[in-house]
Amino acid sequence: MIENGALLPMFYLPPLEYFKVLNDFKSDIWIEQHEHFPKQTYRNRANIYTPDGALSLVVPVVKGSKVHTSVKDVKISYDFRWQRLHWMSLQACYRRSAYFEYYENDFAPFYEKRFDFLFDYNQQLLELIIKLMKMKLNISYTSDYERNYPESVQDYRSSISAKKEQAFEQKPYFQVFEDRHGFLKNLSIVDLLFNQGPQAINYL
Repeated sequence: MIENGALLPMFYLPPLEYFKVLNDFKSDIWIEQHEHFPKQTYRNRANIYTPDGALSLVVPVVKGSKVHTSVKDVKISYDFRWQRLHWMSLQACYRRSAYFEYYENDFAPFYEKRFDFLFDYNQQLLELIIKLMKMKLNISYTSDYERNYPESVQDYRSSISAKKEQAFEQKPYFQVFEDRHGFLKNLSIVDLLFNQGPQAINYL
């Protein structure tokens, strides 16, 4: 049983709010790996800034990955070429950003190589982003599922939600298409990374 720190789900290219939590807790972070897979969450979707506003990139999962499938066992579906779609979207949206080309070769393999399990895919992407942002974190993983934790544990498993507007405060930084739609809050961390580069960690 976890007694202190922050408990987070494993997300795909997580939103900025997620990284704010990582940065706040640094040495006391737990990631849930035994929850049942909830649909329509950041576990398999990320929001980026396109010329038309926010767009959700969704990693499709194998049918049958219902509510009662453990998140560790959810398999990625390759029924259509979603990797190509995601990579073309990232290129189209961020090619004009200051640092996309700087990081491009780090991210490209994730859109070429096949991964069987969503959790493993997300985990390796998360490790890459943490390394690129030079964050010094101590991350542990849950050994079983607990519905409730003591009050000393900050449980973020359902509070960082793709379905509702977050109250989380955020100061603007430069975004490629902000002249069209203004500043968009809480996009995927890659929006911050591609626009701010090495300064991203200072922004957090």
